[in-house]
Amino acid sequence: MQFAVGFKLNGKGDHVVLDGQDALAAALKVKAELPEAVIMYVRPQNRRGDARHPSHGLADDVVR
Repeated sequence: MQFAVGFKLNGKGDHVVLDGQDALAAALKVKAELPEAVIMYVRPQNRRGDARHPSHGLADDVVR
């Protein structure tokens, strides 16, 4: 299952879509990659809404 994880890092909000067994696993993947990020939300992927606001991979374009 895919989850959208919204987070705040350095005063800027962003989100990524990750595969995970559950919402907690998806959030923990973000925290492992970006320990200073604040998780704002975790939700199942919304194909229509996420297509309008595409995400990126964790290691791709995340501003540190």
